[in-house]
Amino acid sequence: MENQVNFTQTTENGTNETMPKTWLVESILVTLFCCLPLGIVGIINASNVTSKYEAGDVAGSQKASEEAKKWVKYGFFAGLAVVVLYIIFIVIIGGGAIAAAASEQY
Repeated sequence: MENQVNFTQTTENGTNETMPKTWLVESILVTLFCCLPLGIVGIINASNVTSKYEAGDVAGSQKASEEAKKWVKYGFFAGLAVVVLYIIFIVIIGGGAIAAAASEQY
């Protein structure tokens, strides 16, 4: 219990600020399973959250967290849209193949 990490920092105006969510895990999952380019942008922004916070830039850390969240959402919905369009494409092609096979006479 002695090695606990304190994620609260006292800013210049004397208020205690907690570190915003990093979105790193979500960014990695979006990169692996949904949309590679948008997930990479999310990972870059997520890694900036901790570094900016530790440098004392709490506002920059919050902005990086918001950007990471935005890119995670974009990547997730882009990946979801691609999967839905792929399923629709397969159903149409499969339906066409079944219809073509049924119309052939043996």
